[in-house]
Amino acid sequence: MKRGVKKSLTLMTTLLLLAACGGNAGKSATDDSGKGNGTEQKSTRVLNLMEASEIGSMDTIFTQDEPSVNAQSNVFEGLYQLDEKDKIIPAVAKELPEISEDGKTYTIKLRDDAKWSNGDKVTAKDFVFAWKKMADPKNQANYFFLMDGTILNGTEIVNEEKSADELGVKALDDYTLEIQMEKPVPYFTSLLAFSPFFPQNEKFVTEKGKAYGTSSENIVSNGPFLMENWDQSSMSWDLVQNPEYYDADKVKSEKIHFEVLKETNTVFNLYESGELDVAVLTGDFAKQNKDNPDYEAIQRSKVYSLRMNQKRNDKPSIFANENVRKAISYALDKESLVDNILADGSTAIYGYIPKDFVSNPETGEDFRKEAGELVKTDEKLANEYLDKAKKELNGDVTIELLSKDGDGDKKVAEFIQGQLEDALPGLKVNVKTVPLNNSIELMKKGDYELSVSMWGPDYQDPMTFLESSVSSKNKTSYRSEKYDQLIDDASNKYANDPEKRWETLIAAEKVLVEEDAALVPLYQQARGQLVRPGVEGIQYHNFGATCTYKYAYISE
Repeated sequence: MKRGVKKSLTLMTTLLLLAACGGNAGKSATDDSGKGNGTEQKSTRVLNLMEASEIGSMDTIFTQDEPSVNAQSNVFEGLYQLDEKDKIIPAVAKELPEISEDGKTYTIKLRDDAKWSNGDKVTAKDFVFAWKKMADPKNQANYFFLMDGTILNGTEIVNEEKSADELGVKALDDYTLEIQMEKPVPYFTSLLAFSPFFPQNEKFVTEKGKAYGTSSENIVSNGPFLMENWDQSSMSWDLVQNPEYYDADKVKSEKIHFEVLKETNTVFNLYESGELDVAVLTGDFAKQNKDNPDYEAIQRSKVYSLRMNQKRNDKPSIFANENVRKAISYALDKESLVDNILADGSTAIYGYIPKDFVSNPETGEDFRKEAGELVKTDEKLANEYLDKAKKELNGDVTIELLSKDGDGDKKVAEFIQGQLEDALPGLKVNVKTVPLNNSIELMKKGDYELSVSMWGPDYQDPMTFLESSVSSKNKTSYRSEKYDQLIDDASNKYANDPEKRWETLIAAEKVLVEEDAALVPLYQQARGQLVRPGVEGIQYHNFGATCTYKYAYISE
């Protein structure tokens, strides 16, 4: 079996958000090429949007929370980006990569007119610097596991067996990047559109040190927007057009303003008063506005789940007991959660891979349909598992549920608390509510028992969900030789056998969710929102960053 990462890292943030990128999914200001519709007129009307949580950091290798990734993906730009149909298109790269016949060498030509906001040219060396920084274990980058089994020497580097300088990427010249791979990785080009693979200006980053990415003054941009009026404690910020951006004439808005809004009633009131152009709604507000002509619900590929930490502060937690995990898994009424608490179009899910995300390469069958429904709600069976757990633990069971402090987060946590206590007599759930950055730190340290967490796909393949749960990479102390072997087989043994790889990934999901009850899938997110007439051009994506604002604007 391939060696894993020795050091654990954050693979999940706590319940991140029912966040707003805003916009009307059916109204795009781009053509099929993603190049824009040719209109160069700017909108001087400020577009007012929201996020449900603060931005953790603007350093692209150190965050996984959705607001941060969204902001990074509009302030910076990588080799590739997604168009409105989630097709990979060139960005800093001039064209799609030239890939060798064995799939192990990528040669990428960069455009020569891309600049940083300080006037420096964006070169191949900026990518080399950023990727080596991400791979180096001493930096504890949130996504350094993406180097394991992809870029040459990545596995040895994350295992501290080789120096980050030996990563298989080099600048052949200022505008030519060469990447050597450990093995063929079919989804690798799509990964290059994801924010951890964005470039960084080495001189600027080195000069700023630990302050880099912590405030507007400590950022240098190469994307369509500059960030203003932001630091890590900010509850608002602005994106303004970057005049150094090579495609600045296609950026539609001169300014986009964001507010962090955690209470749904505040969100609705600001929309009603004209101070917010897109309002994300949940619960009663979503129900009450279903017939509002401004309302829309957009299905996403983000999956929310219960994370059960099996070891806390280096000691076995309550979830080291398999019967406790299975009791929780079968007790929850997910349909009631999405119908009565969220009420925004989100759907209950009985597996970890979302529906309408990826299809069988041979038959075209959707993964979720082919894999079936796992762990359907069964209160009687849940109590049988709890009774077994009580005998093994010599008494009743008490659990701490970690929740973020947003309005939607708290309502979901309270529902889970009430549901579990009602369905499982003898079970006590205590809710611990903290701000976003505190929850991220607690997750990093493994200082929690149960949390509602979101995972949004980084690339369009089942592995983007499943690989993060292998023994060496998860942050829940879940250990399974069977699961690890299935994921290793899918990555290596069946890498060039699409159908067998597909079958192996289905089997792996069953072990994770049903046999081991390592996590409890809850729902596949939809975003219910009110969109003011005149809002145009926001692109929504099903993997990587949630939204692109390059073409977004609101008419005067």
